[in-house]
Amino acid sequence: MLGSDAPAKPRLPGEVWVLVVASFIIAIGFGIVAPVLPAYARSFDVGTTAVSAIVSAFALVRLLFAPVSGRLVSRFGEPRTYIAGILIVAIGTGACGFATAYWQLIVFRSFAGVGSTMFTVAAVGLLIRITPPPMRGRASGLWATGFLLGNIGGPIVGAALAEISIRVPFVTYAAALVLAALVVWWFLRRSTLAALDQNAQHATLGVGQALGSPAYRAALASGFANGWAVFGVRISLVPLFVVEALHGSPAIAGISLSVFAVGNAAVLIISGKLSDSIGRKPMAMAGLAVSAVGTIWLGFTAGVPMFMVASLVAGVGAGLLNPPQNAVVADVIGTKAKGGPVLAAFQMVTDCGAIIGPLLAGVLVDHFSYGAAFTLTGVMMVIALGFWSFAPETLPKEPSSHVAEVVANESGRLDEGPEVPTGERLAGRPRQPDA
Repeated sequence: MLGSDAPAKPRLPGEVWVLVVASFIIAIGFGIVAPVLPAYARSFDVGTTAVSAIVSAFALVRLLFAPVSGRLVSRFGEPRTYIAGILIVAIGTGACGFATAYWQLIVFRSFAGVGSTMFTVAAVGLLIRITPPPMRGRASGLWATGFLLGNIGGPIVGAALAEISIRVPFVTYAAALVLAALVVWWFLRRSTLAALDQNAQHATLGVGQALGSPAYRAALASGFANGWAVFGVRISLVPLFVVEALHGSPAIAGISLSVFAVGNAAVLIISGKLSDSIGRKPMAMAGLAVSAVGTIWLGFTAGVPMFMVASLVAGVGAGLLNPPQNAVVADVIGTKAKGGPVLAAFQMVTDCGAIIGPLLAGVLVDHFSYGAAFTLTGVMMVIALGFWSFAPETLPKEPSSHVAEVVANESGRLDEGPEVPTGERLAGRPRQPDA
């Protein structure tokens, strides 16, 4: 029996739950837009490659603006950058609903990409800074689960809204983003933990230094493949494949995206816990293998039922990969270095995949077949798997005195959600040193 002075089991800070709730709200809006975006672009009488370019333009701006986002986080802090980014996406997305020409849609989506990279880099940076190292997989899994749960219902709602007008989903997404910004502002406005060590004189970890780690290189490889498949091809080609190859309706396309999200969300928390116990590497490799199988399978399905099964498998693979991949990036950065450039580089590589993937896949569809496009996407997963086979395990084995763990232990609470962020309760408490 443990003594009364035994250390309490560390709990996730309440601020993590705030990010989870916000990601859920954002994802509902994103899911509303996803199934109608290709059809909306097609309504301007453009080809498949031009439709794919809508997805790639968004990712291209994210890529170009990622280094600036890292500097904004260092200058103004994660919460402010996060909120500003969400509001920029809201403006750009809402404007998409009023576009009258294809070039306007490109411009508005590109503007939204500026805000997207701001809130993504800020959210990941905040998760890394406030979460104890041995719990990074779990925190990453919860955060991604919030996003995926929103994606489950979002596409179905989007398909229904499209029946009213194909422009309505974009305005609805903009409203959801404003709500998410309000949630983050309200719960983190007085959080000591979220604002902790903004002025600490920690050295900045350079991208060149991080590239010396095989684990970081593996994370970049899988991030590129994941961006190609999940954020690129899935958004640009899957709805078109359902309508043009399987002769399904836009509603079926929305359901297929929800099925992918169900498979993803079903394993995210499990993968996060396992990556914090058995290790990051085995979970990442399993995710890449399953993703490759499911993605290639998609292009060779001949009916809607089998396509749904393949979508589920691909979603499971992406869910297995996400937590360990993000945890490895956090492990490489550590708790004593500023990791803005390293985070930005990881985001940029992921966006490169989201840019190149839809464009090359669109060309393959126009000149060969959907099967060729999905096969190439799966091959990218296999290549990333090769990088991970040579990567070392980065799961911390030593006990951590990370400030977030100290805060969580002292709070003595269960994971109750975002109602009272941990740091807000500790206003005035002396600052604890990082591990």
